Amino acid sequence: MSADGAGLGARLRERDLSAAPAALNLLESASASDRRQATALLREVSPAALGGEAAGHVIGVTGPPGAGKSTLLSALLKQWRARDQSVAVLAIDPSSRRSGGALLGDRARIDFDAGDRGIFIRSSAAGERLGGLSWATRAAAHALAAAFEIVVIETVGVGQAETDVADAADTVLLVVQPGGGDALQFLKAGVMEIPDLLVVSKADLGQIAAQTARELSAALRALGRPSVGVFAVSAVAPQQGIEELAAALAELGAPGRVAERRLRARRASAISDYAHEHGARGLRALGGRRAAERLLEARDPGLDSAALLAALEEAAGL
Repeated sequence: MSADGAGLGARLRERDLSAAPAALNLLESASASDRRQATALLREVSPAALGGEAAGHVIGVTGPPGAGKSTLLSALLKQWRARDQSVAVLAIDPSSRRSGGALLGDRARIDFDAGDRGIFIRSSAAGERLGGLSWATRAAAHALAAAFEIVVIETVGVGQAETDVADAADTVLLVVQPGGGDALQFLKAGVMEIPDLLVVSKADLGQIAAQTARELSAALRALGRPSVGVFAVSAVAPQQGIEELAAALAELGAPGRVAERRLRARRASAISDYAHEHGARGLRALGGRRAAERLLEARDPGLDSAALLAALEEAAGL
C-alpha cells in the first residue's frame, strides 16, 4: 500500500523532521503507485504550496575520492548544530548494478550523534550515471529543504557528479586535498567554473596546503572568477578555518540568492529528467535544449520539477 504522499509533504511543510525517512522511501520507490504519491508529496512542498521557495539552504559538497569530504562534513555538522540548525545529509554512493542500492554507506564515515533528532543522514544510490544524481536525490533535496534549515548533498566526486550537483544545489563546495595536482586537472576539465567555494582540506600539513590554495586562487583569477572564496581548512584538532567556512556558507544562503538559484535548478532538473527519459529525439521534438529552456522560462515560476517535466512532455506531444 502506497504511503500518503500529500500527508508526508504537509508534514515536511510544517517542519516535522520525523517525516524525512518515509518521504525518502517514497521518493526512491520505483513502483507506479508510489511515483504518483511522490508527485503529490512534491506538490505539497512546491513554491506554490509554500508561498515561496523552501527556506532550507541546499549545499552540494563534491570533490575527488579521498579529499576529506566526510571529515569536513563532520566538523561542519558540529558547527551547524551548535547554532541549533537542523541538518539533512544525502550521501551519494555508487549504485549496485544488481540491486540499484547504495554500496558505501557514507553514514559510517560521518561523525554525528545518532540520537540527535536535528540531524538526518541517508546514503542514497547515485543512479545510472557514475557519480551522477538520481531523480530521487534531487527531488529529496528540495523536499527536505522545506523542513530542514540545511540540506547537504555529498557526492562521490567522479563522472557526472559536479555538473549534477551544480544543477541541484543552491551552493556548491568543492573539496580538494593539498599537493594532488587537482588545480590543473580541474582547470582542464572545466570543473573550476562550477563551485561557489573551494576548500583545501588537511591544512594541518602546512606549506603544501597553502601552496595548493594559492594555485587554486590563481586558476580562479585566470577564469575571471576571483570572487570565489578559497579556504584552507583542517577538520582535525586543532581545527583551522571551519568557523570561517561555515560563516561563508551562511552568507551564500541568503534568501534572495537562493531563490534565484532554486528556480534555475528546477528548470535544469526538469530538462535533465526529460532528456534522460526521451533522449536526443525528445529534445529535437522541442527544438533543442535552448528551446526547452525558453519554454520553461515562460511557465509559472512556482511550478515544481514534476510539473515542469509534464509541460515539456505536453509541448513535445509525448
